[in-house]
Amino acid sequence: MYRYHLLMITLTDTAAVKVKQLLEAEGATELALRVAVRPGGCSGFSYEMYFDGDVASDDQTLTFGDVRVVVDPASAQLLEGASLDYKDGLQDAGFAINNPNASRTCGCGNSFS
Repeated sequence: MYRYHLLMITLTDTAAVKVKQLLEAEGATELALRVAVRPGGCSGFSYEMYFDGDVASDDQTLTFGDVRVVVDPASAQLLEGASLDYKDGLQDAGFAINNPNASRTCGCGNSFS
C-alpha cells in the first residue's frame, strides 16, 4: 500500500476558530471538516467542504486546535501546500482556499485547474 507523505492543506487560525464555532452551533464537535477536490466546476476541479463523521482508513487527518480536518488521498495530492482561510469582511466574506497547485481559477473562487 502506497502512503502519501504530503504537507496537505493547513487552516489559518481564523478558519480553525470559525470551523469550531460552526461545529459547536451544530452540536457536532465530534465531526471532522472534510476538504475534497472533485472533477467539475468551470475550471476542471472544484472544492468541496463539509462536516463528516466517516473517516476512511486511508484518509489523512490533521488537527488544528480542536478542529480535525480529513482529506482523501486523491484530494491530498491536489491540496499539497494549500491553506484554508476565513474572512469576515463586507466584500470577501467566507472560506477561501489558497492553492499553489492551481494554474488558474475561475471567478467563483470554487473552481480551479
